Amino acid sequence: MSAGKELDWRGYAVKEQKSFSFSLVSFEPKKMNDLDVDIAIEACGVCSSDTHTLDGTWGDISILPLIPGHEAAGVVKSIGSKVSKFKVGDRVGVGAQVWSCGECAPCKSQNRNYCVKMVDTYNAEYPNSEGIAHGGYAGAIRVREDWVFKLPDEIDFKSAGPLQCAGITVYSPLKRNGCGPGKKVAIAGIGGLGHLAVQFAKALGAEVTAFTHQQDKVEDVKKMGADEVVVTDKEGKFAEKLAGTFDLVLSTIDSADAVLVGAFASMLKVNKPMAIVGLSGKPLPDFAPGLLMANGAFLGVSHIGDPSESEEMLQVAAKHNVRPWLEEHPMKDAGKANKRVQENSVRYRGVLIRDF
Repeated sequence: MSAGKELDWRGYAVKEQKSFSFSLVSFEPKKMNDLDVDIAIEACGVCSSDTHTLDGTWGDISILPLIPGHEAAGVVKSIGSKVSKFKVGDRVGVGAQVWSCGECAPCKSQNRNYCVKMVDTYNAEYPNSEGIAHGGYAGAIRVREDWVFKLPDEIDFKSAGPLQCAGITVYSPLKRNGCGPGKKVAIAGIGGLGHLAVQFAKALGAEVTAFTHQQDKVEDVKKMGADEVVVTDKEGKFAEKLAGTFDLVLSTIDSADAVLVGAFASMLKVNKPMAIVGLSGKPLPDFAPGLLMANGAFLGVSHIGDPSESEEMLQVAAKHNVRPWLEEHPMKDAGKANKRVQENSVRYRGVLIRDF
């Protein structure tokens, strides 16, 4: 058996709505079945999705106590009798989804991230009364093997965590929308998602222009590999000189701002896409269709990625040294870490290191 921490079915949970107050609780994992993998967690990333869940932005929490976290990394400690992809001792990661039915049209077309019966990593229940899905702010997690990913040796646990959600969230729309050599790609917003998007777009061979409203991030973004960095303004004037420039815009910003949506859309070449992955909890802007008519732009969204894309993403990250810029916290400080996300003060991704 591999060295490292052992299985510990405890986790840091909130016990009430709209709270960043965590306490260590014992929990019952889902019922073990033949395709499940038990993982001893070493580290778990802190996603803005966690923060939006905790602060009520996305509505009331349906399951309390709630153990958040969907960017977990650790070591396999036990496996079901039919598990074929993993063995005890493997270094692995788990992202924002832990189950798909395998029978619906999305599942059968390598779009299991859009399964009509998907089970999220936390604040969710498994079908057939198998139990509750508990997240990665914990000592252990039990997951169906399809949604567990082997980590390349080059990627350590703390870096692997954020790649499981933030990494695949930007990698999938970049890849599906043709990011590669000869393409000009715009990354809107440089935070937990955007700073990885810049690195992945460069790793895929594109010419990358990054957009941020914070002047003090410019030098950081250049170090991340951006070919150009543009400091934006609220009026959208930054876009005027760039009309018809880009093959793809990947937006990680608050897309409730109609002015900014229109500004970024205007920079696309004719009939090219703008993929939105920044989810603030606010509705998309109520804007006239004419906003997109000038260049026939396509506006769309994306949800993590199929497991095959996650596996590919990890290999690209290993080969091209794509890594999150990390702010580390002991797991007991989960509340503090989420508060920093809420305040938009993290540079550029938080990660919790298991401390029990």
